Amino acid sequence: MNIGLSTSVIQRGQTGIAQYVFALLRALLASSKDHCFTLFVLEEDLPLFDFARDKVRLVPVPERFRAPARNILWHQTRLPKLARQCRLDVLHVPSYRRLLWAGPCPLVATIHDLAAFRVAKKYDWKRMLYARIIVPRLARRQRRIIAISENTARDTTTLLRLHPERISVIHNGVEHDRFFPGDREQARALLAKRHGLRRPFFLYVARLEHPGKNHVRLIAAFDAFKATTGSDWELILGGSDWHGAEAIHAAIRRSLCASAIRCAGFIPDVELADWYRAADAFVYPSLYEGFGMPPIEAMACGCPVIASGRGSLAEVLGDAAALIDPEDISSLTRQLCVLANEPEARSRLRAAGLLQARKFDWSRTAAQTLKVYEHAASPS
Repeated sequence: MNIGLSTSVIQRGQTGIAQYVFALLRALLASSKDHCFTLFVLEEDLPLFDFARDKVRLVPVPERFRAPARNILWHQTRLPKLARQCRLDVLHVPSYRRLLWAGPCPLVATIHDLAAFRVAKKYDWKRMLYARIIVPRLARRQRRIIAISENTARDTTTLLRLHPERISVIHNGVEHDRFFPGDREQARALLAKRHGLRRPFFLYVARLEHPGKNHVRLIAAFDAFKATTGSDWELILGGSDWHGAEAIHAAIRRSLCASAIRCAGFIPDVELADWYRAADAFVYPSLYEGFGMPPIEAMACGCPVIASGRGSLAEVLGDAAALIDPEDISSLTRQLCVLANEPEARSRLRAAGLLQARKFDWSRTAAQTLKVYEHAASPS
């Protein structure tokens, strides 16, 4: 098969969807020698696909189509023509934000989450309108839908009114050659040298998005934790500024513990595993997730995890994380105190997390995704 993949929603490689695209593509290329892949890539994103340059056909997309409205227009007008010219057997759009109306070939889409339906004011009104009004109509035009968790599949059925038979649940994987326990002391020494981190710290890796990622409540819980314990622990927020980031920065400025809260910015892929290994605990209080890759990656690196139980997180993390109600600041504060003060609790979660992370693997995800492509492309 000649399989097309639209990549223009990866936001310069700094989103969860970007990590999905990169990891899935690596696994597909490693396991599917009989198929050809055609990638549609914004011009400035082309270097991000250097790892695949000799194995795929790269079709550059002019940078003038990067802005969301223009990119949607490009998907609806230009991409169908390109798909026909490239003689694609199936076209995969890995996000509901760019689903096609016209079908130049069988269409496959990945829906990561429908948080716009579940979290008030997650995006600006235009994006919310598009998600709630336009997306359901576009979704029904796709041949097959991949949902990355059972929770997302249920949301897709109920909120987009799609028949369950058109939906395949395929969990994300973990790149175990990148994310593994490794040498914790070496990782700590590396971060101390590069970033001056010498105290114990909680780590949260997520784009700085308000209210969806729930940073403001985490900051309030961290303040309460510091007031209760007098601990020297720090809170590190790794991620790029996104919608509503100004509210998060304002909360940090208001915090009585502002000197113990650091914004690390986007953490490059080559450093991410070392951050997980060096952290004393990972915290993920998101209000809603379709899967939750950072906490399962942290588990794979041997880092104990505190996480919200919302969306798919309870499904993916199981009993290997300390689950909290993300809107209950006192609940989050208690778990911060427990993990900071009880080494045995950290050890228990570390061991459970390593076992849980082994359940997810990108090679399995790729094999299941190929079956979806084959099903979509079959004439029956």
